[in-house]
Amino acid sequence: MSHTIHIRKAQPEDIPAITEIYNEAILTTDATFDTQVKTTAEQKAWFDDHGEKNPILVAVVDGSVQGWASLSKWSTRCAYTNTAEISVYVKQEYRGRDIGKRLMNEILARGERLGLHTVLSRITSGNAISIRLHEKLGFEHIGVMKEVGVKFDKLLDVVMMQKIYRRKINE
Repeated sequence: MSHTIHIRKAQPEDIPAITEIYNEAILTTDATFDTQVKTTAEQKAWFDDHGEKNPILVAVVDGSVQGWASLSKWSTRCAYTNTAEISVYVKQEYRGRDIGKRLMNEILARGERLGLHTVLSRITSGNAISIRLHEKLGFEHIGVMKEVGVKFDKLLDVVMMQKIYRRKINE
């Protein structure tokens, strides 16, 4: 059965669904190194910290939010102003339906239009599906941070990947 997937800019009323999806990932995956669930108030503060250059998108399927993607500030230091970190989360029962790929395609296109130069991604080692998707979308491997996280009683490595939008700084 085919379901229509609609990607749109996240709105404040999407924060509870975004929180629910992220909390599911916190509790059941090593895709995030957060270990404590977030409150809606905490996620609202995160949402409010995303300015014009750092969009948040949601994937709506059958009238409800089933996934989200964001481009977050890599650092508060001014020289990083054109660098962002991508995050993508899809509700467990909706994974494998191209929602993550569609969210990534759209958020990367928006990041380029908004003038970002590079997008970074931290992926837990062993997440082959995510790594392959990033490769297909033009990300390159730039390194591995060894044993930087502990979750579910396991030491975890993080694969660093980067997509550079091909343009000169002064264009």
